[in-house]
Amino acid sequence: MYFGHIVDNKGDIIDEVTLVEMPEGKSYTGQKQTEIFCHGGQFVLRRILREILKLGIRAAEPGEFTRRAFLSGRIDLARAEAVADLIGSKTEFSYMAAKNNLLGTMSEGIEAIRRKSIDLLAEIEASVDYPEEDIEMRARDKMLAEMNYIIKEAKGLISTYRSGRIIREGYKIAIAGRPNAGKSSLFNILLNQNRAIVAPIPGTTRDYLTEWIDLGGVPVALTDTAGLRRSSGHIEREGQKSARTVLENADLVLWLVDISSRNWQKDLVGDLKRLSPNKDIILLYNKIDKLKHRSKLPVDEKNGNTKQVTISCRTKIGLQRLRKELTDHINGSMPDLTDQLVVTSERHKRKLELAVKFFRRTAGGIRESLSPELVAFEMRQGINEIDEITGRIYNEEILDRIFARFCIGK
Repeated sequence: MYFGHIVDNKGDIIDEVTLVEMPEGKSYTGQKQTEIFCHGGQFVLRRILREILKLGIRAAEPGEFTRRAFLSGRIDLARAEAVADLIGSKTEFSYMAAKNNLLGTMSEGIEAIRRKSIDLLAEIEASVDYPEEDIEMRARDKMLAEMNYIIKEAKGLISTYRSGRIIREGYKIAIAGRPNAGKSSLFNILLNQNRAIVAPIPGTTRDYLTEWIDLGGVPVALTDTAGLRRSSGHIEREGQKSARTVLENADLVLWLVDISSRNWQKDLVGDLKRLSPNKDIILLYNKIDKLKHRSKLPVDEKNGNTKQVTISCRTKIGLQRLRKELTDHINGSMPDLTDQLVVTSERHKRKLELAVKFFRRTAGGIRESLSPELVAFEMRQGINEIDEITGRIYNEEILDRIFARFCIGK
């Protein structure tokens, strides 16, 4: 470690700095590295960088330091991806998942499957090397049991992706309903800010708005959609088309109903028929403050995937209960990140699915006593897919795509 001054080519002092030299194997990248610590401020940083670049040193590309750490063998590819996830984490859940993967939780889980796969491949290839020793039925049953165990473990990881996607990309909640049902008012209330325009004129919202909120430590993408009704206007029809796409992709739909309107019950029956029967829905009966006879209020209850809650966006009745329902609903689908491996990357999930496809073919080959060469080929293909997760096998195109997500300096 050194303390001194950085000077320009005229010898004028730019700043007082500390310089640290890190030998090979002792730095973030695993390579020989020098770090300069200067005083804060963009102007000082730019002056120092300008002088350094004059020496023929180039600026780092996005993700280059982490890419070098991977290429030098200090970290594997799954851990490298976790660096970007950690930097981009928005809530406690996304932070915990990224931290666990950076510490090697994902890599260890993948490596456990790989070790069992390699052991089984060795048994299969032994019968290729010694064809005169046919695989006995008992040995075949043992191989099949081992193969089924590997498939079960891989599928177990794949099954965590729904929660993992939510942790990484956010839980998607869409606010929907007929025009003037109070969607934008609810949107603003949940955000605690006036983000959407609220007006008594039906059809005010012509497109959708999305903002991020934190509900119980889970990142939530909350979307206010255009009111759904028959419309002759081109712009409003386009807004409704976008709204239906948002509803299809949402994890949860908050369907608002204006129960002060005359035909709300008849309208609701038709509206719900347009939604997927498997879609999680919370029916929000809004504007209860306008009802003269409270005895006619719908009962708060749950029916299948649909829950019912009575609220008033104007007087805030029922909104505290709604927040609790949302938090409980989301956290109910979240894993315990203290001791569970969760797949958060779509790339990892896709590679595991391909591995399972080849492993199933391997199991079929064992079961049907196919040529050991063919069975071994399918097994190797599955292992190759596993190896692409941790980067034992990679190509430059994959690395370019992964590290393009990083910011400069990481």
